[in-house]
Amino acid sequence: MNIATLIERRQLHRKVQGIAAALLPYKSDGTIAVDAFQQHLTATHHAGLMNAVNMDTGYVNYLSESEKRDVLRWTVEALGKNVPFVAGAYIENHTGDIIPLYRQQMDLIVQAGGIPILFQTARLHGQSSTEKAATYQAVCQGYPHVLAFELGTMFAPNGEIFDEQTIRRLMDIPEIRGMKHSSLDRLVELKRLALRDAHRPDFRIYTGNDRGINMIEYGSDYLLGLASFAPETFAERDRLWETGDPAYYALSDALQYLGNVAFREPVPAYKHSAAVFLRLTGRIPTDLVHPRNPKRAAWESEILRDCALRLGCG
Repeated sequence: MNIATLIERRQLHRKVQGIAAALLPYKSDGTIAVDAFQQHLTATHHAGLMNAVNMDTGYVNYLSESEKRDVLRWTVEALGKNVPFVAGAYIENHTGDIIPLYRQQMDLIVQAGGIPILFQTARLHGQSSTEKAATYQAVCQGYPHVLAFELGTMFAPNGEIFDEQTIRRLMDIPEIRGMKHSSLDRLVELKRLALRDAHRPDFRIYTGNDRGINMIEYGSDYLLGLASFAPETFAERDRLWETGDPAYYALSDALQYLGNVAFREPVPAYKHSAAVFLRLTGRIPTDLVHPRNPKRAAWESEILRDCALRLGCG
């Protein structure tokens, strides 16, 4: 199926699966605001979205192994043992063989009741599609449900946008049941959808395009940091799309306005934008971020207050 055909056949009344990548909030003393984190996870779940933790939005690239385990524990405490969630398997801070490193992370996630999503590693950059797929197949063997990840380098240097042959080979791995696609490029994502529809229709493409959140209209689901800014509003947008309510368009535009503001360059500073927004809307105690994360200018709260007002949550 070509891109033009996909564009022409917007999937009206489609039920969307939404996943929100949770921000890790901080208190004024620099420690993690565990209560606020757990309350936000619970609110996201009650809104009808799945949570994703230890993601880029949750500073996974800066967390120690003990902190990542704490996040898993806090998540289960907040949601309960039978509520599914996604969690990142990130190995860039470790040396050693790729396959056991991933599987150690995945074991912890699965034991906690989560679905692992595999952050890319720079150690696979430059390898052939056959070699990459063979590594992923060995990593995923025996797990019930794994997600893959395409992360553009504007988010992190370990990311990579795969070629089509690699995507096709990853879709052939039965344990991998979906992929988050974060190129911020609609045309690339449309190609992923066309390949999915032709090659493995049950495979989910989760848009990570916070600047193009209406990719749900063309067959993408989503796993977005932006969804954690206002999970109830995202859930309402999804409901409006599914029911064919024309109010969908105005709400989608307002959410996209927020996405364009929050995910401007430098993109990693969106986490500071998230903290500012969640502080403005009363969900977390401060707008502090991890000390190694880039920060926005002091006037960030002014523009985000306008975003909040437009969404009716400010």
